[in-house]
Amino acid sequence: MTAWEDLVTTALLGTDRRPPAAGGSGRAAPVAVLDEAAVATVRRRAGLRPARAAARPEPAPGDPRPKLPAAAARRLAMLLSDRPGTGSGGRRGTSPDLMELLPQWLAAANARGFAAPAQTLPALLDAARGRTDLRPAALAFAGPRALWLARFNQDWRFALRAAPGGGASLPEAEDTDGIRQLWQEGLFAERVALLAALRARAPEAARELLAGTWATERAEDRLMFLDSLRAGLAAGDEPFLELALSDRSRNVRTTAAELLSTLPDSALAGRMAVRAAACVAVDRTGDGPVIAVEAPPECDPGMERDGVVARPPTGRGERSWWLGQLVEAAPLATWPVRLGGRTPGEIVALPVADGWQGELHAAWCRAAVRQGDAEWARALLGVPAAPEAGGPGAVSLAERAKLLGTLESAERAGWVAGFIAAHGLSEAFQLLGVCAVPWSAPLGRSVVDALNIARDAGSYPWSFSGVMGLAERCLDPAEAGRLDALLAVPDEGEDASPGAGGYWAEAFQRLATTLRLRAVMLAELGPLAG
Repeated sequence: MTAWEDLVTTALLGTDRRPPAAGGSGRAAPVAVLDEAAVATVRRRAGLRPARAAARPEPAPGDPRPKLPAAAARRLAMLLSDRPGTGSGGRRGTSPDLMELLPQWLAAANARGFAAPAQTLPALLDAARGRTDLRPAALAFAGPRALWLARFNQDWRFALRAAPGGGASLPEAEDTDGIRQLWQEGLFAERVALLAALRARAPEAARELLAGTWATERAEDRLMFLDSLRAGLAAGDEPFLELALSDRSRNVRTTAAELLSTLPDSALAGRMAVRAAACVAVDRTGDGPVIAVEAPPECDPGMERDGVVARPPTGRGERSWWLGQLVEAAPLATWPVRLGGRTPGEIVALPVADGWQGELHAAWCRAAVRQGDAEWARALLGVPAAPEAGGPGAVSLAERAKLLGTLESAERAGWVAGFIAAHGLSEAFQLLGVCAVPWSAPLGRSVVDALNIARDAGSYPWSFSGVMGLAERCLDPAEAGRLDALLAVPDEGEDASPGAGGYWAEAFQRLATTLRLRAVMLAELGPLAG
């Protein structure tokens, strides 16, 4: 044991249990150990030999984007200095939550094409490391210098993984040798970035590149490569996807089938249409037309090859499970032809026999989302003021939110505004999350009016904190003036929650302050070009 190790052992065990060796400074044991450690430390440092100088790193790349205005740069530093968990806990008070405004500030700065100030890059990378939802906008704003900086800090390596190709430059489309070499020798992130870039410029060349090594790729890599075909999916991709239906990985087969089902003229879509149509028909034997359903009796090998999963989840019947998958994958154009030339709205309004309505309409919901069919989405959503707010197919808030995603932003906001006007805010949180920001004026008014109604009714205020937080981020700053009448503490009725009036006034004050701060932030960044 060396003298240094002996000192460390003595310090860890304590001088009472392991007295120091004889000699030293002559002082009492604990102090003598520290004296010995000080002398030994000087010796160790003095005995170090200088290492060979490492190669100096290449300078950071330049960023040609315009600099931030000075006021906006100061605002960014303020937003980045705020950290979650620094408050006192409990009630939030009337001060805006700066960290929650950072995503919106980044989106506005990116829309204007500004470059991040160099001194803010470490804080930007730290913020993106702690919040994955910030990463795309933060890395886009931070630019190439952040990727250069991330190579020197293990904590920031996520930025290299998130950047296409790890921030490496990709060969030009004409450089066929460079493309081939990178595809064969590059890291996985570089290969994914190369495939995506080539797919945008030359889809056929991208498919040929992928097909050339498809059989030797790992299953998880094949799945990622296949998923990159979603962008720009076209009829020319069908032969490759048909081959992928025979892949040895079930996940790959399922993804290939899903992609083919979104191509309405594909052979798989035609096969699924035949299978689904054989299960659903109009029964006219009674007093009025009724949709009759006969679920498939088995899941044959052809169905499995086309992406139907044979084994249902726990609690689901096999036949209903198979039926749902067939209807979901069949082109929605199948049903007006099959069901008497009716429109989607008329089809959804038909009664369904033997309790199959929920299963059938839920499958149509999934098909409308997969195929991006707004007409079917409107039929399944129904009128927002209808009982339980939705058509018979909207079986859950998640289904409604997905259906709303197929509509244009103005129509989507109008439907949600009607929902809130008829049913209040208790179930609106998930629906509000799919609306474009800032909220349209009708949607913003419906939210503020519903919050005011909830306050006047003496509702438990903390149950609306989620919607209030959304409003702080999404309400148009121009609505701030409408909140002035809501800032006073209201009289509390006998049935109101204790302290509710003060909480509501505080929350409305914070909302108004946040909206005005957002307006100032946008003004500091300046107007959008063009």
